[in-house]
Amino acid sequence: MPFIDIKSVKPLEVLPGCKMRTPFGENLMLSYLEMDEGAIVPLHHHPHEQGGMLLKGKLELTMGDEVRVVEAGAMFIIPPNTPHQAVAVDGPAVVLDVFSPVREDYAELFNKYIPVSGDDA
Repeated sequence: MPFIDIKSVKPLEVLPGCKMRTPFGENLMLSYLEMDEGAIVPLHHHPHEQGGMLLKGKLELTMGDEVRVVEAGAMFIIPPNTPHQAVAVDGPAVVLDVFSPVREDYAELFNKYIPVSGDDA
């Protein structure tokens, strides 16, 4: 899957107002996250390193003890096991996240809901 048409990947609503598409390879995962205004990815942490870029909108982003409101074009790197949270403010937001290694929980969802060629389930 070296070329990905993101519009052809079915989104999963993993949290209220948060839809993601998560194509992945052997060592990294992309997560195209669309957030409705006011949607929250609650404070959490994971062993994966996470980098990202806000493509559209505005986020209140918490990393560790620091909270910032960032706008489209902002980039970030979240070290493994660092508590973090995101809230879409003043409208919807679109974020492209990159995880390494691949998040097993997202990969399982992706494989479960993305139909195999010719499968309409």
